[in-house]
Amino acid sequence: MDNEPQSIDEFVQAAHDNAIDKGWYEEPRTFGEMIALMHSELSEALEEHRNGRGFREIYYEGEKPCGIPVELADTVIRIFDTCGHLGIDFEAAIREKMTYNATRPQRHGGKKL
Repeated sequence: MDNEPQSIDEFVQAAHDNAIDKGWYEEPRTFGEMIALMHSELSEALEEHRNGRGFREIYYEGEKPCGIPVELADTVIRIFDTCGHLGIDFEAAIREKMTYNATRPQRHGGKKL
């Protein structure tokens, strides 16, 4: 990338522009399809873990980077693309949610997992 993104909004736009350039929006996509693609990237990260890969390990299959960090990056890229497609101000949503989370009590909700 010539002009590297600096803000979350710029990453959202760059991810969405790349998806458009690569033809991923030549046919309509449903919201469920986009969520499933995000989910599949997380499943791939879990599979890397099950295969004994380290949390910080990046390895290559030819020129393609692989590993848990890469699959997590793929998840975020899919989220960025979806937000760009749907016109979601993701940076504002993150800021709002993090501000709210800071007000929550210790281990809120009482869940065990």
